Amino acid sequence: MGYGYAIGKLGRLNRISKNGKFLLLAMDQGIEHGPKDFNDKNIDPDWVIQWAVKGNFTGMILQKGVALKYWENYSGKVPLILKLNGKTDILPREEAYSAPLATVKDAVALGADAIGYTIYVGSQYEAQMFHDFSLIEAEARDYGIPTIIWAYPRGTMPKEEEKTLKYVGYAARVALELGADVVKVNYTGSKETFKEVVKYAQKTRVISAGGSTKSDEEFFAMAKDIMDAGACGFAIGRNVWQRDDPMPFIKRLRKIVWPEED
Repeated sequence: MGYGYAIGKLGRLNRISKNGKFLLLAMDQGIEHGPKDFNDKNIDPDWVIQWAVKGNFTGMILQKGVALKYWENYSGKVPLILKLNGKTDILPREEAYSAPLATVKDAVALGADAIGYTIYVGSQYEAQMFHDFSLIEAEARDYGIPTIIWAYPRGTMPKEEEKTLKYVGYAARVALELGADVVKVNYTGSKETFKEVVKYAQKTRVISAGGSTKSDEEFFAMAKDIMDAGACGFAIGRNVWQRDDPMPFIKRLRKIVWPEED
């Protein structure tokens, strides 16, 4: 990667973060979960994306189809992170394979500042996903585009162990070894274990998933522990846009990510 591309990559990382912290609004759930997450209001991408703008999120995560049809009205208002792969929730967990659906060239054409890619660490298709991502990461370096890996354990381990330090820490380390700039992982349940996840990731920055909708107090206690453990922020979706009025929630979360804000 040439010097100019390295500068471009750093500039884009700075655009999708603030003071080194990330707050990304995700709406890639339509392909990952189907329509079950949506109601008559939030099924409309315009309704969701507006909160990324109003809430001063540092990025909006979309799949290609939604970006192609809706992003024109938001370009320049909030950075775009284009998700380049996906799968449905119909297949059994042990058959988890997130196939490439878009390219780095698509991301550049849409004006994205970063790309996202899911890898199911431990899946029987792990080798194929590693190979797919290696090609994408090389192309992203050529364009100076940062990469974010969604690193989720899947495979023969019991479902209840997928969010333990043993597997989440391994997944975070895999993201570093594969060259990701940022890794999104699930919370391991305690500040102490999540500190270990951050340590395993080293120079790959760690952000946490929000998961399914939680009570406010449960979510904010978790969010504070995640930040205290050394994480760099969140990629969050349902906990925001499944609310009738997300703004009070967004403001409170921003105070945890950026306590220096007025």
